[in-house]
Amino acid sequence: DESCHLFDPAQWHNKSHKWINKLFIKESIPQVFHIPLPGTYKRSVVRLWNKAKAAHATPDLKDYLLLAYDPTPWKSDLYMLVTSEVSEANNVRFSGSFYSKVFDGSLNHIPQYIKQMDVELARDEKMAVKYYFYFATCPDCAKKYGHNYIVAFAEV
Repeated sequence: DESCHLFDPAQWHNKSHKWINKLFIKESIPQVFHIPLPGTYKRSVVRLWNKAKAAHATPDLKDYLLLAYDPTPWKSDLYMLVTSEVSEANNVRFSGSFYSKVFDGSLNHIPQYIKQMDVELARDEKMAVKYYFYFATCPDCAKKYGHNYIVAFAEV
């Protein structure tokens, strides 16, 4: 897709992050067993981006970040990174320590990605409190480039 930026896995692979009041805007979408209802994910992303754009709060594309967290199998919370508060949105700040790792594969493998990260974190005597995912490659680009990058973020 021409609106996609070229994803650089090195930016997120096996990295530790210390976030202090990192600003995102949030929106929730319905899903069934962790699968968003058709069209809801894309519509939500477009809506969040347009709100950020209208507020002049979009990051450089190289810094673009959209985190997904599923509190239940029926709902996903999407968090889009912004550069300043967006008055027409639900502004949320993240503070804490995070570890990120890039995977290249299917969404169906997310449980294995979590298990792999849990093992790696345990080696460093850390434990994930919560997992967020950044689906860095849209379906069209995954077909075009042969990679489906998924970045797992463990809040530790």
